[in-house]
Amino acid sequence: MGAVEKAQETKVFVEECWIELQKVTWPDMDQLRSATVVVLIFTLVVSAVIWLMDKTMSWIITGIMGIFGA
Repeated sequence: MGAVEKAQETKVFVEECWIELQKVTWPDMDQLRSATVVVLIFTLVVSAVIWLMDKTMSWIITGIMGIFGA
């Protein structure tokens, strides 16, 4: 495949990408704000669950190690 064919394929690809971008419906500010709030809340909840699991496992491991005198 020569450089000319590669350049033509690249041009077609870019044109098709531009056509697809014209079809996109971008969110308005209210939708963007609500989606951002949902993502932030979800992130905080998941972080809290992971932190709780970490502290629980730490407590359990410390207890087990204490039983065996370590």
